[in-house]
Amino acid sequence: MTKIKDRNPIPAAIREQLIEIVTPKRYLDQVEELACYAYDAFWEEAMPDAVIFPKTAEEVSRILKIASLHKIPITGRGAGTSLCSASVPVKHGIVLCFSKMDKIIEVNTRDRYIIVQPGVINGDVQKALAPFGFFYPPDPGSMNIATIGGNIAQNAGGPRCLKYGVTMDYVLGMEVVLASGEIVTFGSRNVKDVTGYKLSSLFCGSEGTLGIITRAILKVVPLPETAKTLMVTFKDLDDSANAVSDIIGSGILPAAMELMDKFTLNAIEDSFGLGLDREAEGSLLIEIDGIKEACEQEMGKIIEKLKANNAVHIQESANDADRERLWTARRSAYGVFAKLAPDIVSEDVTVPVSQVPEMTRRIKQIAKAYGLTAGVLAHAGDGNMHPMIPADRSNEEEWTRVEKAFDEIFAAAADLGGTLSGEHGIGLAKARYLPLVMNQDSINLMTRIKQAIDPDNILNPGKFV
Repeated sequence: MTKIKDRNPIPAAIREQLIEIVTPKRYLDQVEELACYAYDAFWEEAMPDAVIFPKTAEEVSRILKIASLHKIPITGRGAGTSLCSASVPVKHGIVLCFSKMDKIIEVNTRDRYIIVQPGVINGDVQKALAPFGFFYPPDPGSMNIATIGGNIAQNAGGPRCLKYGVTMDYVLGMEVVLASGEIVTFGSRNVKDVTGYKLSSLFCGSEGTLGIITRAILKVVPLPETAKTLMVTFKDLDDSANAVSDIIGSGILPAAMELMDKFTLNAIEDSFGLGLDREAEGSLLIEIDGIKEACEQEMGKIIEKLKANNAVHIQESANDADRERLWTARRSAYGVFAKLAPDIVSEDVTVPVSQVPEMTRRIKQIAKAYGLTAGVLAHAGDGNMHPMIPADRSNEEEWTRVEKAFDEIFAAAADLGGTLSGEHGIGLAKARYLPLVMNQDSINLMTRIKQAIDPDNILNPGKFV
């Protein structure tokens, strides 16, 4: 674990200024309260000096002006589901928690947008849009917990991103408070807008290192008329990758193509008894959506491609309930792995689609070499892979082996022409691996951007820049 210095209480005079902005009820600084905000879904921990719950952009602005004046670190936090320590206050200071900024400001399906505060949960956006026949495509696995502000900060993806794209593709505009306390706005309500620099894209995925998002304008799209799902198993991982390439190469773009390896399939089957093929080396969960007639046509072509690539078993959902049952296998994987050991490391690398089988083999080989077990999930259609290793963090010797295994896994992804993250972000977890995929000039450019916008380095310091 990274060694973190002891926290320092906020000086009394500054504390009183901050409490005056948000009232005592929205200011926490007791140790037992702060402990709840010292971690996210990764394994690093660091205690903040205070936790503040703003309700407006104006409050955020006033807080940041004080923090800037006194060089107090600021870390934004949504629901704490980050898998790279992006919301862990590694330099202590103030955590700004956005659970009180959870309002849906406007739903406008005629003009295809929704405006939300950063603390709105992704799943609640879907619920608000559904009665109008619309949806917001980015669907991270934590969508029923994770907030839109966190999704934007990490540029979150999800199974649907194969067809629909990631968060950045749906951010039309945003309101951001800079380290100086200035409130700036980027973009607009318009689907087409090329006025000035595309700054919303710069801030999307910046992990809170450039500014604090206080409002977002998101593009929404009509719900598809129908959706169909297949669960397919293969005896050979190369067959699964060839099937993916053949399907996409034929002009069909499924909404999702999710791969699970043999170890993961068996772990899920042990827990749920879904009738999954225990002998399969890999499985694909494929979903298509759109107009009913088009889906039926596409499904026929997909099944042809699967059979041509030696699919062993093809199961098609008969109805919505059956479709949900098939998705249970994919959605339950993290929870199933969490039962295998006291801790689980779920990482995120991306490789070219053709390299998914080879990357899967390398993950297995690396884990075995360190006396570990690893399961693999992948968004197979775009090469985004999630190696998962169950382990015990309290066992120092085992944890050292886990860390060394991931050193090699990241190097393997880079060797195959891949990159360090497809959707989880870099944060603290992978900052030291940047030279594997970026030259020093590129890293220096990111540093200069950071210095220009946040010269005192108070916004989420200690992270990838």
